[in-house]
Amino acid sequence: MISPADPPEGTGARGPGLRLLAVTACPTGIAHTYMAAEKLAQAAQALGHEIKVETQGSIGAENVLSDNDVREADGIIVAADKDVDLSRFAGKRVLSVGVAEGIHRPERLIRDVRSAPVYRGAGGGDGGGAGAGPAGAGGGKERGAVYKALMNGVSYMIPFVVVGGLLIAVSLALGGHTTPEGLVIDSPFWKSVNDIGVIGFTLMIPILSGYIAYAIGDRPALVPGMVGGWIAGHGELYDSDAGAGFIGAIVTGFLAGYLVLWIRKIEVPKFIRPIMPIIVIPIVATTALGLFFIHVVGRPIAWVFEHLTSWLGGLTGTSAALLGALLGLMIAFDMGGPVNKTAFLFGAGLVSKNPEVMGMCAAAIAVPPLGQGLATLLRRGMFTGQERETGLAALFMGFFGITEGAIPFAAARPARVIPANMLGGAVAGAVAGLAAVKDNVPHGGPIVAVLGAVAGVPMFFVAIAIGTVVTALTTVTLMAVGGRTPAALPGLVAGAVPAVRPAAPVGTTSVLSGYLTEETVRPWLTAGAKDAAIREMAGLLGASGKVADAGGLVRAVLARETLGTTGLGEEIAIPHAKTDAVTGPVVGFARSAEGIEWGALDGTRARLIFMIAVPEAAAGDEHLRILAVLSRKLMDPGFRERLLAAADTASVMRVLGEIQ
Repeated sequence: MISPADPPEGTGARGPGLRLLAVTACPTGIAHTYMAAEKLAQAAQALGHEIKVETQGSIGAENVLSDNDVREADGIIVAADKDVDLSRFAGKRVLSVGVAEGIHRPERLIRDVRSAPVYRGAGGGDGGGAGAGPAGAGGGKERGAVYKALMNGVSYMIPFVVVGGLLIAVSLALGGHTTPEGLVIDSPFWKSVNDIGVIGFTLMIPILSGYIAYAIGDRPALVPGMVGGWIAGHGELYDSDAGAGFIGAIVTGFLAGYLVLWIRKIEVPKFIRPIMPIIVIPIVATTALGLFFIHVVGRPIAWVFEHLTSWLGGLTGTSAALLGALLGLMIAFDMGGPVNKTAFLFGAGLVSKNPEVMGMCAAAIAVPPLGQGLATLLRRGMFTGQERETGLAALFMGFFGITEGAIPFAAARPARVIPANMLGGAVAGAVAGLAAVKDNVPHGGPIVAVLGAVAGVPMFFVAIAIGTVVTALTTVTLMAVGGRTPAALPGLVAGAVPAVRPAAPVGTTSVLSGYLTEETVRPWLTAGAKDAAIREMAGLLGASGKVADAGGLVRAVLARETLGTTGLGEEIAIPHAKTDAVTGPVVGFARSAEGIEWGALDGTRARLIFMIAVPEAAAGDEHLRILAVLSRKLMDPGFRERLLAAADTASVMRVLGEIQ
């Protein structure tokens, strides 16, 4: 019996050739991870080599490589589309490629690893840092290095946004009251809680920048990245009334990371090399980046802030709807950056003379976090578990006028989230302007209306509600149209591999026992296209009696496809979803005579199609365990041939019973 926690057949099997190690991982951490592991194990065994493969999937790191394994290895293959910590492989030949290479060209990788460069670690001349392996590993194909670095920063930033924002919100709710100066807290206790929250919020910008830099340049890039982020967030350092916000942090993160990579390429005397990663590189990079941002990048930011303020001053006599839309666009654009601060301070400066302007800003301020939070509720399948949790926190922060609650979403998907935020913010500002809503304090969000600082409360809430819905619907539409979406976050970054979970018990006859029955098996599909096949498979799963909402199941599976195709190559597709449209785990299987275009990396059309669905509340990650075992077994060409050759449902069931 094989469980997902067991190594693939052949891993660790002794041969007369090389002692090899491998790490496989993909962003979703599911089937491709295990398929690459199985292919590498099969190829090594056929070539007479010993190999041990560590899989970094969504059910945890399995078959983990020990220090002793690394010490005795002749070479390491890293087949991954996410960051893998390479520091433990210093001094060894490392070949770093995309996970698809491990599936489709395992023999070539085993051949090429013999001549791969030796990884020297963070301070060495060869190789790269975490996430930079392909740059120096040779023969590999780097995929999404910029995306992976950005996700690294976002994942580490999220806890600071959530903790800081919620502490500020709670302190305002329980200890705050309105004054002409805004929301203030008189209680020493709640003032302390608020101060702690502000610290968390202040740190989120350097954390974002620092861990973007770390993903590119490893540990030497962490200090310049964080210091650069701090400078980006503090406009007073470059004579601006507003910092550069999260956009500035992204810029400093990438600048710091690539600056460190460039410095590491410089040849230095041998006696200086040991202190390069801990002294020379951080000092040089931090100083250079800091001076560059203050004196080169910072001046345009200050100029933009100054001229935007003057420009807005000239618009106060124009249409209230137009001014409200412009202020809403600016508020929602960079959420704490110079454009946002220009609009907010412009409205705050007119509170005593023209509170209608602050009313426009106050409505728009709440829209980005509320809209992103609502999006995670409307289309849960489009978001990861942590994103959905962050969405709930964003809803809470939005109520208290903390626009920064939307930053994790904007940083992860700027091309989709920022336009959605701006559209919703513009609508909210325009509606508030038309209704002449007044806000008598320099703060925003529903909280100011609850505390009695708003005149025109009904229309104030209408403006926020309309803007929130517009942002949410625009976000999910752009995500659906845009195809692959970043899924984030901690499980995708180096050093954030999920804890290993014990494998679920499986039956002695088949790992599919209890999930797949004759009722959920169809010898041949009639559908010829992917969407139609998914609908037909959903109807097939309905025969189990476990599908409460067939339409909801189809939507969940299609939403999963937007995160990346489940066409795995080798004529296999495994569409799957975790959704409350089913009342229990269920698996279906069908074949396609002509094959269906499923977007597989190897270009093959899917002929063997499994559909897996489990409820949201299912204990553990049962669907991931099923996927892991299925993907490994499906790498056996003989098994696939037997499935295709099976004459009827009973024959198919006998072949599927081989999955132990």
